[in-house]
Amino acid sequence: MLLAFSVAPSGTGRADASVHDAVAAAVRVVRASGLPHRTSSMFTEIEGSWDEVFDVVKRATEAVLPFGSRVSLVIKADIRPGHDGEIDGKVERLERAIADAEG
Repeated sequence: MLLAFSVAPSGTGRADASVHDAVAAAVRVVRASGLPHRTSSMFTEIEGSWDEVFDVVKRATEAVLPFGSRVSLVIKADIRPGHDGEIDGKVERLERAIADAEG
């Protein structure tokens, strides 16, 4: 399973509305998991079995809870049994298709 998620608190009480400290706490959980992952400005992608990935998402969400009065969690999953290495494989196939089209 390849899963992209975004978790952030609201009701932080911060004047600048920044959530970077909370997001950092979540990303530390992801990095400590040992699962393949990638973080961008909007989402974190993680790859593993259903149970592994959702355990990490749950723990990352719990890490954000202390930073606000509520937490927002957005999830998108690509569930393709029997396929591993898709966190890089999908991007590699895309780049090859772009290069092939450019000729």
